Amino acid sequence: MAAWALYRLPHADRYVRIRQTSGEPEALLSCSQLNGREGFVVAPFDIRPDQTVLLIRPDAVEAYPLSGSPGISGKSEKSGISSPSPSYAVDFANFHAQLLSGTFRKIVLARCADETTAEPVSPEELFLRACQRYPRMFIALVYTSQTGYWLTATPEILLDNEGQQWRTIALAGTMKLEADQLQGEGETVTWSTKNIQEQRYVATYITECLERFVCDFHEEGPRTVRAANLVHLRSDFTFMLPDTDHLGDLLQTLHPTPAVCGLPKQDAFRFITHNEHTPRRYYSGFMGPIGPSTHLYVSLRCMNIEGSRYHLYAGGGLLKDSILEQEWLETEAKLETMRSLLY
Repeated sequence: MAAWALYRLPHADRYVRIRQTSGEPEALLSCSQLNGREGFVVAPFDIRPDQTVLLIRPDAVEAYPLSGSPGISGKSEKSGISSPSPSYAVDFANFHAQLLSGTFRKIVLARCADETTAEPVSPEELFLRACQRYPRMFIALVYTSQTGYWLTATPEILLDNEGQQWRTIALAGTMKLEADQLQGEGETVTWSTKNIQEQRYVATYITECLERFVCDFHEEGPRTVRAANLVHLRSDFTFMLPDTDHLGDLLQTLHPTPAVCGLPKQDAFRFITHNEHTPRRYYSGFMGPIGPSTHLYVSLRCMNIEGSRYHLYAGGGLLKDSILEQEWLETEAKLETMRSLLY
Protein backbone atom coordinates (compact mmCIF):
# COMPACT_ATOMS: atom_id res chain seq x y z
CA MET A 1 0.00 0.00 0.00
CA ALA A 2 1.45 3.36 -1.03
CA ALA A 3 1.96 6.13 1.55
CA TRP A 4 -0.79 8.69 1.95
CA ALA A 5 -2.21 11.34 4.27
CA LEU A 6 -5.58 12.99 4.86
CA TYR A 7 -5.77 16.36 6.57
CA ARG A 8 -8.33 19.03 7.40
CA LEU A 9 -7.39 22.52 8.52
CA PRO A 10 -9.25 24.12 11.44
CA HIS A 11 -12.75 25.33 10.49
CA ALA A 12 -12.37 24.10 6.88
CA ASP A 13 -15.32 22.49 5.09
CA ARG A 14 -13.18 20.12 3.04
CA TYR A 15 -10.26 17.77 3.54
CA VAL A 16 -7.25 17.00 1.38
CA ARG A 17 -5.76 13.64 0.37
CA ILE A 18 -2.06 13.47 -0.55
CA ARG A 19 -0.81 10.22 -2.08
CA GLN A 20 2.60 8.91 -3.00
CA THR A 21 1.80 6.39 -5.72
CA SER A 22 5.10 4.49 -5.84
CA GLY A 23 8.08 3.79 -3.63
CA GLU A 24 8.56 4.65 0.03
CA PRO A 25 8.50 8.13 1.61
CA GLU A 26 11.89 9.76 1.84
CA ALA A 27 13.51 9.17 5.23
CA LEU A 28 15.32 12.19 6.70
CA LEU A 29 17.57 12.29 9.75
CA SER A 30 17.03 15.95 10.66
CA CYS A 31 14.46 18.69 10.20
CA SER A 32 17.10 20.74 8.39
CA GLN A 33 16.85 18.29 5.48
CA LEU A 34 13.37 19.73 4.85
CA ASN A 35 14.95 22.91 3.45
CA GLY A 36 13.40 23.59 0.04
CA ARG A 37 11.25 20.43 0.12
CA GLU A 38 7.58 19.82 -0.67
CA GLY A 39 5.18 17.09 0.43
CA PHE A 40 3.53 15.82 3.61
CA VAL A 41 5.81 15.56 6.65
CA VAL A 42 5.51 13.03 9.48
CA ALA A 43 8.14 13.67 12.16
CA PRO A 44 8.71 11.78 15.44
CA PHE A 45 9.51 13.30 18.80
CA ASP A 46 12.93 11.63 18.80
CA ILE A 47 14.52 11.53 15.33
CA ARG A 48 16.78 8.46 14.99
CA PRO A 49 17.99 6.19 12.17
CA ASP A 50 15.23 3.70 13.04
CA GLN A 51 12.60 6.44 13.51
CA THR A 52 13.06 9.10 10.86
CA VAL A 53 11.30 12.16 9.57
CA LEU A 54 9.23 10.92 6.61
CA LEU A 55 8.36 13.04 3.58
CA ILE A 56 5.43 11.74 1.52
CA ARG A 57 5.84 12.81 -2.10
CA PRO A 58 2.68 14.59 -3.39
CA ASP A 59 2.14 12.55 -6.56
CA ALA A 60 -1.63 13.08 -6.30
CA VAL A 61 -3.41 15.82 -4.34
CA GLU A 62 -7.22 15.83 -4.16
CA ALA A 63 -9.75 17.78 -2.10
CA TYR A 64 -13.12 16.45 -0.91
CA PRO A 65 -16.12 18.10 0.79
CA LEU A 66 -16.88 17.07 4.35
CA SER A 67 -20.64 16.93 3.83
CA GLY A 68 -22.00 13.47 4.48
CA SER A 69 -19.31 12.55 6.99
CA PRO A 70 -20.34 9.63 9.20
CA GLY A 71 -21.94 10.71 12.43
CA ILE A 72 -21.06 9.62 15.93
CA SER A 73 -23.75 7.66 17.67
CA GLY A 74 -24.72 9.40 20.89
CA LYS A 75 -22.19 10.82 23.31
CA SER A 76 -21.18 7.65 25.07
CA GLU A 77 -17.76 7.70 26.66
CA LYS A 78 -15.63 4.94 28.07
CA SER A 79 -14.30 5.99 31.41
CA GLY A 80 -10.56 5.93 31.90
CA ILE A 81 -8.72 4.82 35.03
CA SER A 82 -9.46 7.38 37.74
CA SER A 83 -6.26 6.86 39.73
CA PRO A 84 -2.65 6.95 38.47
CA SER A 85 -1.18 3.70 37.14
CA PRO A 86 1.93 2.38 38.92
CA SER A 87 4.16 3.09 35.91
CA TYR A 88 2.89 6.68 35.65
CA ALA A 89 3.40 7.20 39.40
CA VAL A 90 7.01 5.98 39.10
CA ASP A 91 7.66 8.28 36.13
CA PHE A 92 6.05 11.23 37.91
CA ALA A 93 8.19 10.73 41.02
CA ASN A 94 11.33 10.49 38.88
CA PHE A 95 10.50 13.55 36.75
CA HIS A 96 9.25 15.63 39.68
CA ALA A 97 12.41 14.98 41.68
CA GLN A 98 14.41 16.64 38.88
CA LEU A 99 12.21 19.73 39.16
CA LEU A 100 12.58 19.91 42.94
CA SER A 101 16.37 19.62 42.63
CA GLY A 102 16.44 22.48 40.10
CA THR A 103 17.67 20.37 37.16
CA PHE A 104 14.70 21.50 35.05
CA ARG A 105 12.33 24.46 35.18
CA LYS A 106 9.70 22.43 33.33
CA ILE A 107 9.50 18.90 31.95
CA VAL A 108 6.73 17.10 30.07
CA LEU A 109 5.64 13.61 31.09
CA ALA A 110 3.70 11.55 28.52
CA ARG A 111 2.00 8.18 28.63
CA CYS A 112 0.18 5.72 26.38
CA ALA A 113 -3.18 4.03 27.01
CA ASP A 114 -4.46 1.08 24.97
CA GLU A 115 -8.09 0.71 23.93
CA THR A 116 -9.82 -2.10 22.05
CA THR A 117 -13.16 -2.33 20.26
CA ALA A 118 -15.25 -5.40 19.53
CA GLU A 119 -14.99 -4.67 15.81
CA PRO A 120 -12.34 -2.54 14.08
CA VAL A 121 -13.35 0.99 13.13
CA SER A 122 -11.71 1.97 9.85
CA PRO A 123 -9.02 4.68 10.18
CA GLU A 124 -10.80 6.75 7.50
CA GLU A 125 -14.05 6.69 9.46
CA LEU A 126 -12.23 7.77 12.62
CA PHE A 127 -10.70 10.64 10.64
CA LEU A 128 -14.13 11.80 9.46
CA ARG A 129 -15.55 11.47 12.95
CA ALA A 130 -12.73 13.66 14.27
CA CYS A 131 -13.38 16.24 11.54
CA GLN A 132 -17.03 16.40 12.55
CA ARG A 133 -16.46 16.50 16.29
CA TYR A 134 -13.45 18.86 16.44
CA PRO A 135 -13.94 21.75 13.99
CA ARG A 136 -11.40 23.97 15.79
CA MET A 137 -8.51 21.51 15.46
CA PHE A 138 -6.13 20.28 12.77
CA ILE A 139 -7.09 16.70 11.92
CA ALA A 140 -4.70 14.37 10.10
CA LEU A 141 -4.55 10.66 9.32
CA VAL A 142 -1.32 9.25 7.94
CA TYR A 143 -0.31 5.84 6.66
CA THR A 144 3.18 4.65 5.76
CA SER A 145 4.67 1.17 5.98
CA GLN A 146 7.19 2.51 8.51
CA THR A 147 4.67 4.15 10.87
CA GLY A 148 1.38 2.35 10.31
CA TYR A 149 -1.75 4.46 10.85
CA TRP A 150 -1.57 7.61 12.99
CA LEU A 151 -4.51 9.90 13.69
CA THR A 152 -4.15 13.28 15.40
CA ALA A 153 -6.55 16.04 16.42
CA THR A 154 -4.30 18.88 17.55
CA PRO A 155 -4.68 22.56 18.40
CA GLU A 156 -0.97 23.42 18.29
CA ILE A 157 0.54 25.13 15.25
CA LEU A 158 4.26 24.56 14.80
CA LEU A 159 4.65 26.60 11.58
CA ASP A 160 1.97 27.90 9.24
CA ASN A 161 1.97 30.39 6.37
CA GLU A 162 -0.22 32.54 4.19
CA GLY A 163 2.06 33.83 1.43
CA GLN A 164 5.11 35.43 3.01
CA GLN A 165 3.40 35.88 6.39
CA TRP A 166 4.13 33.10 8.85
CA ARG A 167 2.79 32.09 12.22
CA THR A 168 3.72 29.90 15.16
CA ILE A 169 2.18 29.71 18.61
CA ALA A 170 3.07 29.08 22.24
CA LEU A 171 0.42 26.73 23.59
CA ALA A 172 0.56 25.46 27.16
CA GLY A 173 -1.55 25.20 30.26
CA THR A 174 -4.65 22.99 30.34
CA MET A 175 -8.03 23.10 32.06
CA LYS A 176 -11.10 20.94 31.50
CA LEU A 177 -14.40 22.64 30.77
CA GLU A 178 -17.29 21.60 32.98
CA ALA A 179 -21.08 22.04 32.95
CA ASP A 180 -22.14 25.46 31.57
CA GLN A 181 -18.57 26.22 30.48
CA LEU A 182 -19.05 23.74 27.63
CA GLN A 183 -21.46 26.17 25.98
CA GLY A 184 -18.71 28.76 25.42
CA GLU A 185 -15.05 29.13 24.53
CA GLY A 186 -13.68 29.14 28.07
CA GLU A 187 -14.32 32.82 28.78
CA THR A 188 -15.05 32.16 32.46
CA VAL A 189 -11.93 30.10 33.16
CA THR A 190 -9.55 31.40 35.83
CA TRP A 191 -5.97 30.31 35.22
CA SER A 192 -3.66 29.14 37.99
CA THR A 193 -0.17 30.54 38.49
CA LYS A 194 1.24 27.15 37.45
CA ASN A 195 -0.52 27.24 34.07
CA ILE A 196 0.42 30.87 33.42
CA GLN A 197 4.06 30.18 34.26
CA GLU A 198 4.17 27.07 32.06
CA GLN A 199 2.81 28.99 29.07
CA ARG A 200 5.25 31.85 29.61
CA TYR A 201 8.19 29.45 29.52
CA VAL A 202 7.09 28.24 26.07
CA ALA A 203 6.49 31.78 24.75
CA THR A 204 9.93 32.93 25.92
CA TYR A 205 11.60 30.00 24.19
CA ILE A 206 9.80 30.67 20.89
CA THR A 207 10.83 34.33 21.12
CA GLU A 208 14.48 33.28 21.43
CA CYS A 209 14.16 30.91 18.44
CA LEU A 210 12.56 33.51 16.17
CA GLU A 211 15.21 36.11 17.03
CA ARG A 212 17.74 33.86 15.32
CA PHE A 213 15.86 33.77 12.01
CA VAL A 214 13.78 36.94 11.57
CA CYS A 215 14.38 40.63 12.14
CA ASP A 216 10.94 41.45 13.42
CA PHE A 217 7.91 39.57 14.74
CA HIS A 218 4.73 40.36 16.60
CA GLU A 219 3.50 38.51 19.71
CA GLU A 220 -0.16 38.63 20.69
CA GLY A 221 -1.62 37.02 23.79
CA PRO A 222 -1.82 34.95 25.83
CA ARG A 223 -5.52 34.21 25.43
CA THR A 224 -7.77 31.29 26.25
CA VAL A 225 -8.54 28.92 23.36
CA ARG A 226 -10.75 25.86 23.31
CA ALA A 227 -9.73 22.42 21.97
CA ALA A 228 -12.46 19.77 22.32
CA ASN A 229 -13.53 19.90 26.01
CA LEU A 230 -10.27 21.48 27.12
CA VAL A 231 -8.90 25.01 27.08
CA HIS A 232 -5.30 26.18 26.80
CA LEU A 233 -3.35 29.42 27.00
CA ARG A 234 -2.08 30.55 23.60
CA SER A 235 0.19 33.32 22.32
CA ASP A 236 0.45 33.94 18.56
CA PHE A 237 3.68 34.97 16.86
CA THR A 238 3.48 36.41 13.33
CA PHE A 239 6.41 37.34 11.12
CA MET A 240 7.52 37.78 7.51
CA LEU A 241 9.75 35.13 5.95
CA PRO A 242 10.58 36.17 2.36
CA ASP A 243 13.24 33.45 2.03
CA THR A 244 11.88 29.98 2.77
CA ASP A 245 14.99 28.10 1.59
CA HIS A 246 15.97 27.57 5.24
CA LEU A 247 12.56 26.59 6.59
CA GLY A 248 13.96 23.25 7.73
CA ASP A 249 16.60 25.04 9.82
CA LEU A 250 13.86 26.98 11.61
CA LEU A 251 11.99 23.72 12.24
CA GLN A 252 15.19 22.16 13.56
CA THR A 253 15.39 24.98 16.12
CA LEU A 254 11.72 24.91 17.11
CA HIS A 255 11.21 21.14 17.39
CA PRO A 256 10.54 19.86 19.95
CA THR A 257 9.14 22.94 21.66
CA PRO A 258 9.13 23.19 25.47
CA ALA A 259 5.36 22.60 25.24
CA VAL A 260 6.12 18.90 24.61
CA CYS A 261 9.64 18.69 26.06
CA GLY A 262 10.84 21.01 28.83
CA LEU A 263 13.50 23.53 29.82
CA PRO A 264 16.45 23.53 29.43
CA LYS A 265 15.28 21.84 26.24
CA GLN A 266 18.18 19.57 25.30
CA ASP A 267 18.68 18.30 28.85
CA ALA A 268 14.94 17.69 29.24
CA PHE A 269 14.82 15.92 25.87
CA ARG A 270 17.61 13.53 26.86
CA PHE A 271 15.97 12.82 30.21
CA ILE A 272 12.60 12.09 28.59
CA THR A 273 13.99 9.71 25.98
CA HIS A 274 15.89 7.77 28.62
CA ASN A 275 13.27 7.68 31.38
CA GLU A 276 9.67 7.63 30.10
CA HIS A 277 8.12 4.17 30.39
CA THR A 278 6.60 4.22 26.89
CA PRO A 279 8.51 5.56 23.86
CA ARG A 280 6.57 8.43 22.28
CA ARG A 281 7.26 7.40 18.68
CA TYR A 282 5.37 9.90 16.49
CA TYR A 283 3.40 11.43 19.37
CA SER A 284 4.61 14.99 20.10
CA GLY A 285 6.43 15.11 16.79
CA PHE A 286 4.76 17.09 14.03
CA MET A 287 2.96 16.55 10.74
CA GLY A 288 1.35 18.40 7.87
CA PRO A 289 1.99 19.69 4.35
CA ILE A 290 5.16 21.63 3.59
CA GLY A 291 5.88 23.70 0.48
CA PRO A 292 4.28 26.85 -0.97
CA SER A 293 1.39 26.22 1.45
CA THR A 294 2.81 25.01 4.78
CA HIS A 295 0.61 23.87 7.67
CA LEU A 296 2.68 22.00 10.24
CA TYR A 297 1.12 21.06 13.58
CA VAL A 298 2.51 19.40 16.69
CA SER A 299 1.14 15.84 16.86
CA LEU A 300 -0.89 15.99 20.06
CA ARG A 301 -4.02 13.98 21.01
CA CYS A 302 -2.77 11.05 18.90
CA MET A 303 -3.65 7.46 18.34
CA ASN A 304 -1.74 4.73 16.56
CA ILE A 305 -4.26 2.33 14.99
CA GLU A 306 -3.65 -1.43 14.73
CA GLY A 307 -6.87 -3.14 13.64
CA SER A 308 -9.23 -3.08 16.63
CA ARG A 309 -6.43 -1.98 19.00
CA TYR A 310 -5.70 1.69 19.50
CA HIS A 311 -2.67 3.18 21.25
CA LEU A 312 -3.65 6.61 22.65
CA TYR A 313 -1.03 9.16 23.70
CA ALA A 314 -1.17 12.22 25.92
CA GLY A 315 1.13 14.23 28.16
CA GLY A 316 1.34 17.21 30.44
CA GLY A 317 3.86 19.80 31.59
CA LEU A 318 5.24 19.39 35.10
CA LEU A 319 6.52 22.20 37.31
CA LYS A 320 7.76 22.17 40.91
CA ASP A 321 4.25 22.53 42.33
CA SER A 322 2.70 19.80 40.16
CA ILE A 323 0.61 17.15 41.96
CA LEU A 324 0.49 13.53 40.79
CA GLU A 325 -3.28 13.07 40.85
CA GLN A 326 -3.95 16.37 39.07
CA GLU A 327 -1.46 15.61 36.32
CA TRP A 328 -2.95 12.15 35.81
CA LEU A 329 -6.43 13.62 35.45
CA GLU A 330 -5.11 16.12 32.90
CA THR A 331 -3.77 13.28 30.75
CA GLU A 332 -7.09 11.43 31.12
CA ALA A 333 -8.93 14.52 29.85
CA LYS A 334 -6.56 14.75 26.88
CA LEU A 335 -6.89 11.03 26.08
CA GLU A 336 -10.66 11.48 25.89
CA THR A 337 -10.25 13.49 22.66
CA MET A 338 -9.27 10.29 20.83
CA ARG A 339 -11.01 7.78 23.12
CA SER A 340 -14.46 9.28 22.52
CA LEU A 341 -14.15 8.63 18.77
CA LEU A 342 -14.12 4.87 19.34
CA TYR A 343 -17.41 4.34 21.16
